[in-house]
Amino acid sequence: MSERSADHIHALLSERIISGGLRPGAPLAEAAIAAEFGVSRTPVREALHRLSTEGLIERGARRAFIVRRMGVADLAELFEALGEIEATCAGLAARRMTEIEISALATILTDDANDYARLNSRFHAALRAGARNQVLTSLATDLERRSLPWRDASFRIRSDRIDRSREEHDDILRAITARDGERAAALMRTHMARSLHAISELLAKD
Repeated sequence: MSERSADHIHALLSERIISGGLRPGAPLAEAAIAAEFGVSRTPVREALHRLSTEGLIERGARRAFIVRRMGVADLAELFEALGEIEATCAGLAARRMTEIEISALATILTDDANDYARLNSRFHAALRAGARNQVLTSLATDLERRSLPWRDASFRIRSDRIDRSREEHDDILRAITARDGERAAALMRTHMARSLHAISELLAKD
């Protein structure tokens, strides 16, 4: 299997689903997708499996995958859970990260990489690592995987969300640097709530 092909198919199908190009209930036939991308069914199955774990698609009446309707209420529950875990990690990171790790965290925020979605993931991953709690890290990583297609879409479609996200990251970093765990946690909850708000606005346009 070509992992790169699976990643490419996953990225494009995610964008089509979130942008409305693929509507809820639309079928996702392996053979048709494989023909479109000029690949075997193996990377297609991998991409569809990932979309299923992220909650973007589901099994239909005949066990074939179809696009799932993801409403604001569903996303609110997902982001509420992720926000609480990320907030706990941020609070612990403020108390447990070394000075070297905090410096590395600051370096991430100064990166001018064009792919902000990847930079965003690096920032959150660094905080989870700094929390020094594998159970929380595992839970957060799983929930993040399900939320990423929506968060990435908000960055692509709303450029203002990138600017605001950077500012929120800067605020969290200052709280981490000050070793203020309570403030770091509170800022992370706000950060995740604003992410949900931006995504909800995208859904409202559907």
